[in-house]
Amino acid sequence: MSQAEQTGANSRRRVLTGITTTGTPHLGNYVGAIRPAIAASRDRSADAYFFLADYHALIKCQDPQQVHQSTREIAATWLALGLDTDHAVFYRQSDIPEVTELTWLITCVTAKGLMNRAHAYKDAVQKNTEQGEDPDFGITMGLFSYPILMAADILIFNATHIPVGRDQIQHIEMARDIGQRFNHIYGEHFVLPEAVVASETAVLQGLDGRKMSKSYGNTIPLFVPEKQLQKLINKIKTNLLEPGEPKDPNDSAVFQIWQAFATPEQTAWMREQFAAGIAWGQAKKELFQLINEQIAPARARYEELMANPGIIEEILRKGAEKARAEAAERVSALRRAVGIAPMA
Repeated sequence: MSQAEQTGANSRRRVLTGITTTGTPHLGNYVGAIRPAIAASRDRSADAYFFLADYHALIKCQDPQQVHQSTREIAATWLALGLDTDHAVFYRQSDIPEVTELTWLITCVTAKGLMNRAHAYKDAVQKNTEQGEDPDFGITMGLFSYPILMAADILIFNATHIPVGRDQIQHIEMARDIGQRFNHIYGEHFVLPEAVVASETAVLQGLDGRKMSKSYGNTIPLFVPEKQLQKLINKIKTNLLEPGEPKDPNDSAVFQIWQAFATPEQTAWMREQFAAGIAWGQAKKELFQLINEQIAPARARYEELMANPGIIEEILRKGAEKARAEAAERVSALRRAVGIAPMA
């Protein structure tokens, strides 16, 4: 029985999530990705893999200090929020050299035309063309071929379900195409993954009302000290309606962020306050208290982990040991499949 058949015979789902190590986690990351993934890590009905995608970070960021610091911050964030590392496999991508070896094996069966259709590459080419530059100006092979590295991240563990945003669906489709092509040439080795898109994934507005994103510089970092959290919440853009004037909750970043953290009862209460004309200052005060109460315990744990990086390193080392045991076995079989094997 092939590896793909063995995994397919196992009815357990294998869920894999990667986190690119660029930037500091913010409230939008927490609501949209981290919080649901933490819950998934406790789901005993599925195998869970979570990794720090530090090789992917090199495509976007060539500041070594930033990549290293971001890796530390993101790992500390997930652990502080309760990632269940007894159940989930939590590791650093760069600690699994088999991933890069698999990247080459599947690169050799990946059509260039497939990579030409990748959204990130096409967007970069379009911007260059609009600015009168050579179409490939400033485009690295990392940017061009990173969907192959992403496919290797997925295929090496025969992950079956990949939680992604709608803008990432193409990458999962590419991983399927690449895995299918390899299977066609060398036999059934890979299970083809499925994209899992949460229909109700929250996308938070930032300080300026646009989507909260580090590229816009409008984020609220998740674990800033209390006083700084209060100051940032006070900066959230609002309209000029005075206290006592009814306010539209559907047109308010303050209400939208409140709803992402509140219970249904708390959301209904705040909706009533908006209808009654709550002052913006009071609404922001209530929002600060709501968020701070929820994240304060995790903030304390985060600060402890950041002050003791050896704890993080030990957890990642144990996770890498689990991951490598499986990855090494799979790549060994793939080597033999492509004809790379000992003479005797």
